[in-house]
Amino acid sequence: MNTLRGTFDEDAELYDRMRPHYPAALVTELAALSGLTSRSRVLEVGPGTGQLTVALAEPGCELTAVELGPSLAAVARRNLRGFPRAHVEVSPFEEWTPPPDPFDLVVCATAIHWIDPARRFTAAADALRPGGTLAIVTTHHVAGGSEEFFAQAQRCYERWDPATRPGVRLSDEASMNTVFGELEHPPWDGPVRVGRHAREITYTAEQYLDLLMTYSGHRDLAPGARNGLLACIRALIEKHHGGRITKRYLHELLTVRRGA
Repeated sequence: MNTLRGTFDEDAELYDRMRPHYPAALVTELAALSGLTSRSRVLEVGPGTGQLTVALAEPGCELTAVELGPSLAAVARRNLRGFPRAHVEVSPFEEWTPPPDPFDLVVCATAIHWIDPARRFTAAADALRPGGTLAIVTTHHVAGGSEEFFAQAQRCYERWDPATRPGVRLSDEASMNTVFGELEHPPWDGPVRVGRHAREITYTAEQYLDLLMTYSGHRDLAPGARNGLLACIRALIEKHHGGRITKRYLHELLTVRRGA
């Protein structure tokens, strides 16, 4: 896991260009549930290059983002130049020491699975004030959009990626239900609230290949296998799908308060 999670830092500019920001409705829901204002103290864990961070900073709050990758952190700082109360620190979250003053909100967007399960929620609780909010955003690629393309692309993966399980198909969003059992016990004051936000994004062949190169599993493939996989997918998009495909995302927003 430690090796794979480091791959995102290899091309921070590509990551910044291709990873989408989060839906405005999700940000609005998060702000309402957490009481986010200019007086809030916010901690974001694993911000990448700021796909959610910029929206969190817009109310003018005091924001600290802790990012593992120094190159990602540098781009995030650039994206946050207009927010003088926002700053980015470089550290694994498991090893980071929070300041004496606790935070009102701790957020982790599409990164919680990269953090040591033995530490991720205890460290978040340590950083939060009693009554503060923990918000976790998960992102899933679900059925929808160019469904025929994704079924066909499975054969590319089965040919070029030895880790691919045969016959895998995208899940229906109604079946998605992310649960973290740790949040059902103290110091968390449940229940966990779940909001769901679906959207579709259309990509050209070039854009989609660039997007794939921001995913750890694709970057970790041997060069020959990776090149073969990307060429197979490019040919499929250009020859059979008019040069464009649409991908459907489901974002879950899980929120829970820290107990006294």
